Amino acid sequence: MEYKSIAIDGPSGAGKSTMAKALAARLGFLYVDTGAIYRTLGLFARNSGADPGDWRQVEPLLAGVSIRMDYAGDGLQHMYLGDEDVTEAIRRPEISDAASKISAIPEVRTFLMEMQRDMARRHHVVMDGRDIGTVVLPEADLKIFLTASTQERARRRCAELQQRGTPVDYETVLADIIERDDRDSNRAAAPLRQAEDAIPVDTSGKSLEESLRILLQVVEERFS
Repeated sequence: MEYKSIAIDGPSGAGKSTMAKALAARLGFLYVDTGAIYRTLGLFARNSGADPGDWRQVEPLLAGVSIRMDYAGDGLQHMYLGDEDVTEAIRRPEISDAASKISAIPEVRTFLMEMQRDMARRHHVVMDGRDIGTVVLPEADLKIFLTASTQERARRRCAELQQRGTPVDYETVLADIIERDDRDSNRAAAPLRQAEDAIPVDTSGKSLEESLRILLQVVEERFS
């Protein structure tokens, strides 16, 4: 059986996870949050006392880490570090920062890439991240580059953190997003960029349902 793959890339806070999850549910595809994989490794590095941005400290940890995804029970993607479900723990702001730093290490990307590609070989997937269409799944059936203004992304991130019970002020979040955009776009290993054949979708000022309608229209036009 030939499986379909949809790659959704874009900067931090663009709504990739929310939109990819909603799109996968509507299509009956498996949603793969690749950022959660890097967050889990970032959490492991921090727990081990390593600097997530220093490859000399991170690379030796790779041989001893156990990361897996599980969709059993509620059908949502749960991340496990060893036997511990860390799905909620990896959403803390400091883990987001660790994930951004650790994802710039080439050895880390190579280590985790096969896990991501294997999911696409075995399922219809909607996979989101920052280099899915350019590096992880360059032959994806559909590539979408999702973005929104910096200010809009900061507002959304603040609302998400507030909902999770870990509020952070707007200016701090805005500065973090600007710094992360620069880091993700200028890193040597798989920098954030729009694939040449990706369809750009700007969700600034649009509701979740409005944005989802746009994505569904893009999918229909491509797969019809």
